[in-house]
Amino acid sequence: MPTSDITADLIIGLIYEHDILSSDEPISAKSDLFTLGLDSLAMMQLLIHLEQRFKLAIPPAEISHERFSNPQKLADWLQEFCD
Repeated sequence: MPTSDITADLIIGLIYEHDILSSDEPISAKSDLFTLGLDSLAMMQLLIHLEQRFKLAIPPAEISHERFSNPQKLADWLQEFCD
């Protein structure tokens, strides 16, 4: 899948598809994932699904609270990471 296909909507879809967050509040591109319940375990689950979906190997040093703060920031960062 080309990196241009990494979008906030795709990340939101992964979150719902794999039941990573159990929030009653809908997730949008700008939703604060940590406020919605993203913790370190859920962040690692999301990372695994992202790596599998996009055929990536993301080094642990690249993972940060800021990059995973919302789906849009995560999508933007992943596109930069892949370029």
